[in-house]
Amino acid sequence: MTLASDLRDFRQSFMTKAPPGVRDAMARADLALAASGIADRAAKAGDQAPDFVLPDARGRDVGLSDLLEKGPVVLSFYRGGWCPYCNLELRALQQALPEFETLGATLVAVSPQTPDESLSTAEKNALSFPVLSDFGSAAAKRYGIAFDLAEELRPLYAKFGHALLDKNGDDGWTLPIPATFVIDRDGAIAFAFVDTDYRNRLEPTEIVSILRSLQTPA
Repeated sequence: MTLASDLRDFRQSFMTKAPPGVRDAMARADLALAASGIADRAAKAGDQAPDFVLPDARGRDVGLSDLLEKGPVVLSFYRGGWCPYCNLELRALQQALPEFETLGATLVAVSPQTPDESLSTAEKNALSFPVLSDFGSAAAKRYGIAFDLAEELRPLYAKFGHALLDKNGDDGWTLPIPATFVIDRDGAIAFAFVDTDYRNRLEPTEIVSILRSLQTPA
């Protein structure tokens, strides 16, 4: 089984059960986000990765520049622990973590959730890598992947128990496009995966291949 197949299976199950009105609203929001051009404006391979210092699930500050002193960094932006697609990705990353570490890389995941929500996410998915809280999506904005959730989806999210105001501890409805950046130790982005369709994620096996390529002399 691959992450892609797990994501596909969940999507098919959800779409089978979701009311037509919900499916239509989600489809409209998806099309609008893709048409906004946000993916084209996001940080790309070759760019210098914007630095950040963010609290982990227990309130300890974690800085990108400090992590890069140890080696490459795999930086994963996700929407939140309320998102089933994100949980599937986080668990897949956890399974691949030993391979990342063997290749000298550090894995961190970032969402706009509060530290308490991040702690719940880490515990629920048995994560042993840092899960950071990006209050107000400040880091996501620097990476060019932050957007405001479509207004017609907000009451639906609240109905499903996913009111972002509660999860993120602010008064906005801002989310990151799920994205993965592999950052070399010099701070340059070696690979960037950005997709406006939050149901698509980068396979951990691809991340392993990218990390191996960083060990190969040019």
